[in-house]
Amino acid sequence: MSFDQWVLDSAVSQRTAWLVDVVDVITDSGGTLASWLIATLLTIVLLVRGLRTEALLIAGSMLTGLLVMSGLKRIFTRTRPPLPERLIEIDSYSFPSGHAMMSAILATSVAAVILRLALPRLAKTAMLASLGLYTIAVGFSRVYLAAHWMTDVLAGWAFGMMWAGVWIWGTAVSYTHLRAHETDSYLV
Repeated sequence: MSFDQWVLDSAVSQRTAWLVDVVDVITDSGGTLASWLIATLLTIVLLVRGLRTEALLIAGSMLTGLLVMSGLKRIFTRTRPPLPERLIEIDSYSFPSGHAMMSAILATSVAAVILRLALPRLAKTAMLASLGLYTIAVGFSRVYLAAHWMTDVLAGWAFGMMWAGVWIWGTAVSYTHLRAHETDSYLV
C-alpha cells in the first residue's frame, strides 16, 4: 500500500459526522474566496498604513501564486482520490493542493510582514504560531475530506512557502534598494 493510500485510509477510518462538519469549515477558510478576502483586506490595511512594500508582498505573492499553482496542476495532471472516499465534488487536478499552496503563501507572506513590524515578541510569537497552525489545519482538512492525497498537500505547502520566499526576498531587496536610493537623493 502506498503512503498516500495509507494516509487516506487512516483519515477515512477516523471520520465522524461532527468532525466532518468542523473540517469542512476549516477547508472553506483556506479556499479561494476566504484567502482572497483575507489577502485583499490585509493589502488595503497595509496600503492605508503606508506599508507599500508589505502590501505588494501580500498582493503580489497571492496573485502570481494562483497562476503558478494553476500551471503546476496542468503540468502534473494528477487525479484526485476516488469518489467513494471523497466528500467534496471537484473537477480540477489534484497536485499540488491549491488550498495548501495558497494558505502557505498567505501565511508565509503575512509572517514576513509580522516579522518586519515593531510588535511585542509575545504578540509576534502568537501570530506566527496561529499562521502555522492555520495552514497545517487547512492542508490536513483536504486529506480528511479526501479532496487530496497527502503528497498533494505536502507539495502545496512546499511550493507555497518557496513562492512566498521568492516574494519575501524580492520585496526585501526592492525595499533596501529603494531606501538606499532615497538616502542618496536626500544627501545630494
